[in-house]
Amino acid sequence: MVIFSVYVVNKAGGLIYQYDNYVPRAEAEKTFSYPLDLVLKHHDEKVVVSYGQRDGIKVGHAVLSINGADVHGKNTAEGKDILEYLKDSSNYPVSIRFGRARLSSNEKLMLASMFHSLFAIGSQLSPEVGSSGIEMLETDVFKLHCYQTLTGIKFIVLADPRQSGIDALLRKIYEIYSDFALKNPFYSLEMPIRCELFDQNLKGSLEIAEKAGNFGAGS
Repeated sequence: MVIFSVYVVNKAGGLIYQYDNYVPRAEAEKTFSYPLDLVLKHHDEKVVVSYGQRDGIKVGHAVLSINGADVHGKNTAEGKDILEYLKDSSNYPVSIRFGRARLSSNEKLMLASMFHSLFAIGSQLSPEVGSSGIEMLETDVFKLHCYQTLTGIKFIVLADPRQSGIDALLRKIYEIYSDFALKNPFYSLEMPIRCELFDQNLKGSLEIAEKAGNFGAGS
């Protein structure tokens, strides 16, 4: 079983902590001759496939590396614009690795804020007063689990749909937050969590959850 990531969102909807525990790699690398038979475009500081699918390369996949060297956003490792580089026939044959673009820090902040709003909408749509809001969202490849404390802090875990023990894990993360963030004299409420002991204990709890699926007494 797999736990993909953990998010902590403050009561104002700001992302104060995020950890990627496991990032699936769906990548494809191929050597191309000139002219390139895929259509690429700039999108959100990345170069992505806008038309043409083949050999595991899909629309929306981003250029991750060229000739074995990781790219930097819209530029090659040498600082050249990727689209301009690929228009030059002298640069062929060229090996390009494609894959799903990783979320940037700004994108994660935006998504955390969006979920905060969805959570509030879920509470308002409830036919009964005092709804807990969204506790779980399910897709074919992952489940999003959310636990909100009485003070409005949200702990969010993205995990494999078959992963068990997530409710216990969410409460364990809250316990770790209370012990290693709130009790830290240098930590300010509602601010980003930067604490080594918090990181260490969170990672340890995720390992236990993945192996055992739950927490026993005293864990």
